[in-house]
Amino acid sequence: MMVNIVTIDGPSGVGKGTVSLKIAKHLSWNILDSGALYRILALIAKRHQVSLEDEIKLVELATELDIKFIPEADLSKLKIIYAGQDITTEIRNETYATMASQIAVKSTVRKALLARQRAFHVLPGLVADGRDMGTVVFPETKNKFFLTASCEERALRRYKQLNNIGIYVKLSELAVEIASRDKRDSTRTIAPLVAATDAVTIDTTELSIEEVVERILNKLVF
Repeated sequence: MMVNIVTIDGPSGVGKGTVSLKIAKHLSWNILDSGALYRILALIAKRHQVSLEDEIKLVELATELDIKFIPEADLSKLKIIYAGQDITTEIRNETYATMASQIAVKSTVRKALLARQRAFHVLPGLVADGRDMGTVVFPETKNKFFLTASCEERALRRYKQLNNIGIYVKLSELAVEIASRDKRDSTRTIAPLVAATDAVTIDTTELSIEEVVERILNKLVF
């Protein structure tokens, strides 16, 4: 079954989510937004008033996550359902993005979520979107991709995305937060944000979503 996986890694704002949706649709495969798992855990921790320093409680919450990813018919977004509730818009708040990055450095929590992530790998196949899909979660797959883009372009894309769903932030503050998150994610000792040595790296700064999708489809090996 390991053949039927495409991993698409990279920092926020490079287009991973939209690209992954279109690849999954083209292949008629399942999809995993692994970054959403950490955001969801952050949301649930806040709801239960669990400190981000309380790893025991975080692990308990992580093992009980009831999550479904359902693509919208027009592929405009991935609907995220937790315990029957649509939390798609709620977890896109930058507060949860920051909390998720803080949670991601905790080895016990990552281990708990690792099993949950791998459980999404069912037939006919899986497109896994994240930061360590090709290096840690599904290292055996032959189809690994790492997307990049300039920090300025990523901040602008994120700014537009948030505004489109009614979340208003300052572009300058968003750029600072993205740069800070990049540094934290790429320098952590546990599963840092790096391209797998055998991944195909694609700079999306000057590319459209369709061009990125085409490049990935042309590189798939089955």
